[in-house]
Order: sequence, then structure tokens, then C-alpha cells
Amino acid sequence: MKFETLQRVGEKLRLIDQTRLPGDIVYNDYDDYHEIIKAIQRLEVRGAPAIGIAAAYALAVGVVQTGQYEIKQIEAIGRTIKDARPTAVNLAWAIDRVLSRLKQETPGSLDAVLKLLWDEAEIIHEEDRLMCTRIGEHGASLINAGDAILTHCNAGALATGGIGTALGVIYACHYQGKNISVYADETRPLLQGARLTSWELMQEGIDVTLICDSMAAVLMTEGRINHVVVGADRIAKNGDTANKIGTYGLAVHAKYHNVPFYVAAPSSTFDEFIETGRGIPVEQRAAEEITEGFGHRTAPDNVQTFSPAFDITPNELVSAFITDTGIRPGGRGR
Repeated sequence: MKFETLQRVGEKLRLIDQTRLPGDIVYNDYDDYHEIIKAIQRLEVRGAPAIGIAAAYALAVGVVQTGQYEIKQIEAIGRTIKDARPTAVNLAWAIDRVLSRLKQETPGSLDAVLKLLWDEAEIIHEEDRLMCTRIGEHGASLINAGDAILTHCNAGALATGGIGTALGVIYACHYQGKNISVYADETRPLLQGARLTSWELMQEGIDVTLICDSMAAVLMTEGRINHVVVGADRIAKNGDTANKIGTYGLAVHAKYHNVPFYVAAPSSTFDEFIETGRGIPVEQRAAEEITEGFGHRTAPDNVQTFSPAFDITPNELVSAFITDTGIRPGGRGR
């Protein structure tokens, strides 16, 4: 890829500021874990896998910053990081994984603790790169040459440590010479599809057409969509899937028009501790994101708002899950 979403630089975490794209390519360096939490909350870094990687690095940054290396002190830092955003399971998963290794190996000095924390964060980062590649390869097996794929939000290199999950499938098809085309939902209210997915795919020379969210059903009616491929922030034990708001509606349209609907996600996004989608916490965003997005007011003062960041797509609307270990059937595919 022509950009780095996140990377370790010494004892700092470097992030590409996704709130500035596509107009400006800006990298910010962080040596304060509280500032990394704020970066996660304001969507400077977003996407479930990328948030998980950032959280693991933030734990190491926190220990560097505070000099505290007793397990209880590190657990307290971890709890604060976990609270940054509630829906994406990878965030808590990454923190718990690092803490588990810390408890198993019990390093006895600050230097030893820091080495373990940085090492584990980098391992998580590298594993995500490999997982994205495998997801892409598995997903590409479902796509024919010349197909058109519709995607929602951004589940690409900007959202992961590799080439992405949903966009990983698209990149794999592109690299295999399948001559695919892509339709990208703009993804209101923060326009991740317009600002990020379109920009990212254009960097790689992929044929992408930007559409308003409300245009997807028309394209399906006209037979111009062969597959819908989306990412996920958390998948319940029964296959119910939390993803960016608007995903559920796409799944309904896809089933009605007999278009395959695929969810691409790494194994870490599957939450075996939540039975159904009803148990997935859904983050509520600030009213300003829909009343005055990007600084320009488009709604009356004092209007009531409802602004969930995610919705839940029932498993019976999912044709298949594309994972790093292979293709799992969804409820619609059985």
C-alpha cells in the first residue's frame, strides 16, 4: 500500500489522521496513551482490527509514560483504553491478549515488561497483516472476473494492519487480474465510504464508483451488483453482525434482490461470549455528527437526534463469512 495506517516509531505510535482524508495526508505521533484514546474516539484511527492494534500499542505507550509496571497498574491502564469505544470487540480482545501474556510470563523489571508489551503489540500487528491477506485470498474465490462489488463504510487498509477485510477481498481480486469494479456507499453521516474507501481504492488504480447510501437498491434492481462485501466490528456467537450503520438495510436489499451478502472479518472479531446480536453494545455518537457534519449546520437548532454508529445484521441475512481460516456459511447460505 502507498500509506501506513499505524506504525511503531521508537516508543511512540504513529497514526495517519483519517479525519483529514482525502484532502490532507497527515501523520501524528503519540507518546501519551490518553491522546491515543482520544484519537480512537474521534475516529482518527478506526476499523475494528486497527483499533485493536492501536490499543495494544497504547498499552505499551502507557507504561512508558507512567513508568508503572505492576500488573494491577497495567490492568488499570488497559481498562481505560477498553472504554474508548464499546462495539469493536478487537479493542478489548487485544488488551486482554497482551495482559494474558504478561500474567503468564511475569517479567520482573520495567525494561522486561516494556519489551514484552511492544513485542506482543507488533506480533498482533503482523498477524493482522497475514490475516487480511488470507481473508482476501479466501474471498476472491467467491468472485468471478468482471464482477461488480458493493461495499459499505471502510474495511480496507485504513481499518486494519494489512490490506483490509472487505477491501482485502477486492484487492486480492485486483491483484489476480479479475478486472472487477466497485461501488462504494458514501456511508453517512461521516462519509467513510466517500472520504476513505474511494480514496484508498483509487490509490491502487481500482475502478470505483461512489454512490449515495440510498442508491444501492436501485443498482441491485438494475442487476448491476453481483456481490455485497462488508466488514464487521463484532460478530455474535449465532452470527449476528455489528457493522457500520446502514449495513442491515443493505443486507435486506441484497436478500430481496438475490445478491450474495458476505461479511469479511478476522477470527478475532467473532465474540463467543455474546450469544446474539441483542447482546452487542451499540455505540451512540454525538448529535453534531448528523446536525452539523464537517462544521456546517444542516438541521434546525435543538432538533432531537438518534445516531447509533452501528446496526446489527441478523445471521439469516448473511450468505457467508469470509475469514482468515476459510469460508463459513451464514444463515442465508445454509
